[in-house]
Amino acid sequence: MSHRGKRLRQVPGPFVVAPPAGARVRTRLGVNGTDEVVLQALGAHLGHLASVDLARRVAEGSLDAKGKAKSRQARKQALTGASSSRWAGAITRASEDAHGLAKRDLQAQRVSPRARTDKIASRVALGPGEA
Repeated sequence: MSHRGKRLRQVPGPFVVAPPAGARVRTRLGVNGTDEVVLQALGAHLGHLASVDLARRVAEGSLDAKGKAKSRQARKQALTGASSSRWAGAITRASEDAHGLAKRDLQAQRVSPRARTDKIASRVALGPGEA
């Protein structure tokens, strides 16, 4: 295949890409004294509901998928009397996530020392200079 008579495209020189043009907006709520008191009370109330819900979830222990769904539904229904359905859903979801994370962390803590001791035992079994 011949390239005679065809012009090759010109490769442009190197260039610097402009920095990102996106803007990060940070705002704080401008509240007066009354709003601050209300927000503090709301935070304390929701925090209390969240801690009670997490304690209830922990007390239930390990559950299968159906058990988790039933538990969450009952806990959400109980919380809805003291808050909105939206807050109750957010609280129960956060409790479920926290419980799952704690369970996975405990499991990882159990597995890690066992794996280390197995590794050491295998090296000891090989004898000196073989590991």
